[in-house]
Amino acid sequence: MRSLGALSAIAAGTAILGVVAGTVLFSQMRGDAEAFAECRQGNVAGGMGEIGGPFELVSETGDTVTDADVFTQPSLVYFGYTWCPDVCPLDNVRNVDATEILAESGADVQPVFITVDPARDTPEAMAEFTDAMHPDLLGLTGSEAQVKAAADAYRVYYNVPETDDEYYLVDHTTFTYLVLPEHGVVDFFRRDASAEDMAERVGCFLDTA
Repeated sequence: MRSLGALSAIAAGTAILGVVAGTVLFSQMRGDAEAFAECRQGNVAGGMGEIGGPFELVSETGDTVTDADVFTQPSLVYFGYTWCPDVCPLDNVRNVDATEILAESGADVQPVFITVDPARDTPEAMAEFTDAMHPDLLGLTGSEAQVKAAADAYRVYYNVPETDDEYYLVDHTTFTYLVLPEHGVVDFFRRDASAEDMAERVGCFLDTA
């Protein structure tokens, strides 16, 4: 049986490790914020570190994927739905245009489209939508619970109405998020940002990272 002294020493050591780990994480987050300050044009309450997190979704090919599988390169992430009459198509086109501009300068950025309407947006529906947009646009869907968890992590608002009308519309947030491997979400873009503006700001982040 361990003595009280030994147990106290173990507890103290564990506490110290926790403080050290917390300090390292805080320093990294603060370092990111300071390093990217010149690139960022906006922020959110609590800082950009409050947005994003782990998720498990289903790709347009039917494979289960996690955030670690998806974000292996810089990514522009948009939440919407394929039945959206105008906003989602226009925003996704703008996002893929931004990635094309970046590609011309040698930057490889992946556009990602996550549905907030999984009942209608099957993997097949997502594949049809993304293939019509751009070969690199990755579509992600999943169960209602999986989609909600991802949307909550990114502070995305959406409201799927309870209706028998198959042509219902879904209210949702229209931000696009820039996600960098090892850094997470570092910035977001509103609808009024042009593809050229997005490419310039993303380029700043890539140069800084």
